Amino acid sequence: MKTVEIIGYRRANLGKNDAQKVREEGHVPCVLYGGDTQVHFYAPVILFRDLVYTNEAHFVHLNIEGEECQAIMQEIQFHPVSEIILHVDFLRISEDRKIKMQIPTRLVGQAPGVAKGGLLVRKRAALKIYALPKDMPDHIDVDCSSLDFHHAIKVGDMKIANLEFLDPKAAAIASVEVSRAAKLAEEAAAAAPAEGAAAPAAGAAAPAAGAAAPAADAKKAEAPKKEEKGKK
Repeated sequence: MKTVEIIGYRRANLGKNDAQKVREEGHVPCVLYGGDTQVHFYAPVILFRDLVYTNEAHFVHLNIEGEECQAIMQEIQFHPVSEIILHVDFLRISEDRKIKMQIPTRLVGQAPGVAKGGLLVRKRAALKIYALPKDMPDHIDVDCSSLDFHHAIKVGDMKIANLEFLDPKAAAIASVEVSRAAKLAEEAAAAAPAEGAAAPAAGAAAPAAGAAAPAADAKKAEAPKKEEKGKK
């Protein structure tokens, strides 16, 4: 897994007002956990670009005023409107201890269901993995070459050496669903025979309406005869 270096500076003052001032100066308030004590520091927001805005997981090499350690980003908070990074928590790691990380998924392979007009849908953008740092991948390839309509690849189907998947085994990672266009075409094809079957019924009703006409004409023909008898 790749590593991103972040250079930080210890915070002398803590609290909401000081954290807001740090943000206004273009920095991100941070906390490092996992050691004897928590370390409160801040780092330039530009250094988080390769760590946050990427589709791969990374380790972090922290350098806080000369004190260096390996870590992972444990939690990040964004502003709900501006999406500015508000706060980041880091966790110190060591090579001999297993860690938990969210690893992004990547869909690979041509799904047969897609070739038939289906839509490949990624249900889980990342999977929670438990492993030693040396075994932790930067992404997980999910093979979709066997996916057909209404089929899904689930967490329980994933088997990768030295990795333990912590998400529910029944949870879907990717599936092939019927696209809207294919669904409309399927509905139209199903409705076509029903419309064709209705046409003869409508045609059969026409003679019945026509058969009533002679009876009406016969009544009109009898009317002049009654008038002639009255004259006599």
